[in-house]
Amino acid sequence: MWLSLVEHRVRDAGVAGSNPVIPTIFLDILQKTMCVNLLLVIFAYLLGSIPTGLVLSKIFVGIDPRQRGSRNIGATNVLRTAGKALGAITLLADTLKGFIPVLLVSQMEDREIWIIAVALGAFIGHLFPLYVGFKGGKGVATALGVYIPLVPWAVVSNIFIFVGVVVMSKTVSLGSLSAAAAMPLLIWLLGYPKSYLILSVIVGGLIVYRHKDNIKRLIQGEENKIRGRL
Repeated sequence: MWLSLVEHRVRDAGVAGSNPVIPTIFLDILQKTMCVNLLLVIFAYLLGSIPTGLVLSKIFVGIDPRQRGSRNIGATNVLRTAGKALGAITLLADTLKGFIPVLLVSQMEDREIWIIAVALGAFIGHLFPLYVGFKGGKGVATALGVYIPLVPWAVVSNIFIFVGVVVMSKTVSLGSLSAAAAMPLLIWLLGYPKSYLILSVIVGGLIVYRHKDNIKRLIQGEENKIRGRL
């Protein structure tokens, strides 16, 4: 609707002005930019939808992480069910799913609304992937990838929070929940744009929602803990 309004105003300016070609060129650029940005959002969702933990586990060890452990395709469950190496690779791949599209759009677009849209596209793609019936991971690694190019100092600060909580509790889910809750506060304290604060609230809320079973187990004292010394 707003694009139609812009189009009418540009055409009126072209009629009133001495050079109607310039507004027409401007309108073409505007439409092409919108198309490119929409394609970036779609690309981000499709990239985020790739179930890397599931693919790696099936290829290299012949198991389905959805049938073992916490029945999740994220890095933590892959580590438990398929080994440390595949868990680490899954963590890196899931992080890149958020990092790549956000870095790409931030180099091409200054408007924060489109950067946020691409970031959410990648993140939601991981949570609700198209390729495996919209049942994906819990979003922590992909959120990390989204945040790195946008709020790097908040990420650095939050890594200390995550590691500290995990070391003390030996519980990855508690570290993830703590980091998700801390990110909006860190973004606010470090003076990043308000739109990134809003993004972190949405992302954090979805991470908490995806950890609802973990929260129940934490309350009941039944959550899985990391074995051995950290």
